Amino acid sequence: MYEPRFPEVDAAVMIQVKHIADMGAYVSLLEYNNIEGMILFSELSRRRIRSISSLIKVGRQEPSMVLRVDRDKGYIDLSKRRVSEEEAATCEDRYNKSKLVHSIMRHAADTLGVDLEPLYQRIGWPLYRRYGHAFEAFKLIVTDPDAVLDVLTYEETVVGPDGEEVTKVVPAVTPEVKDALVRNIRRRMTPQPLKIRADVEMKCFQFDGVLHIKEAMRKAEAAGNADCPVKIKLVAPPLYVLTTQTLDKDQGIAVLTNATKICAEAIEKHKGKLVVKEAARAVSERDDKLFADTIEKLKLAGEEVDGDDDSEEEDNGMGDVDFTKAGAGAD
Repeated sequence: MYEPRFPEVDAAVMIQVKHIADMGAYVSLLEYNNIEGMILFSELSRRRIRSISSLIKVGRQEPSMVLRVDRDKGYIDLSKRRVSEEEAATCEDRYNKSKLVHSIMRHAADTLGVDLEPLYQRIGWPLYRRYGHAFEAFKLIVTDPDAVLDVLTYEETVVGPDGEEVTKVVPAVTPEVKDALVRNIRRRMTPQPLKIRADVEMKCFQFDGVLHIKEAMRKAEAAGNADCPVKIKLVAPPLYVLTTQTLDKDQGIAVLTNATKICAEAIEKHKGKLVVKEAARAVSERDDKLFADTIEKLKLAGEEVDGDDDSEEEDNGMGDVDFTKAGAGAD
């Protein structure tokens, strides 16, 4: 992944345990072409070791500190116990970024049918030197690939007409390589908007209560902006959901919280009431699916109340639905 063949002493690196021997564990350095290293049992923990298997297991990936590097023999001694929590977190973050960069570079090489190392020599490692980490450069490539890639060059030695070797500077990134890289980087690294949701119960038993609720809903949606547009919709009386999508989680939560407050103030002016059942928070696809399943259960419960399609039904809604327990079924 990196230009240096070996890590520096005192650096935290990501390792994977390969097998356990009598004196220690043999590991692979995942960021350095899987070269082998060793962690002595005495370097596993600061505490007295009662069980080796509880401290290290074959296949596990974790940060370790580099103690010694013999560049001639290729020996690397490491320590697990000397890595601080802060160093471990930094190492894991760097490794995850490097792994993504490596995956993108390898995909480009496979797509173009070229060797991976020349791509690193001409593109990857220069970006590491220029930006501190190629991941930071790749983030910029998402929006402005020309500014990052077009300035990269490398020296090429050719034989001139007179038989003498001539060194010339040429662009490091050909149009084909640029296209393959940019397409894959944008596919893998374009930020995806987060969905923010709040669940509320809103009631107004005054004359024209429905109109007052609709007015409160409009005011809630007006609290959104171009970056965080707010939507509010009825699930089943008295349950409503407010949603927004944004790239900035904190901003999305703040906007939706404010929209909820404005909605509450609007309905309370008409002696209505808004109760926040679930405050604004980021939700995953799984949360959305569970939410959709709950809505479906509520709808089915509403349809099965009378069982008589010909009878007239009063539009009384569903009463006080405790949405937090709705997943267990409706009474």
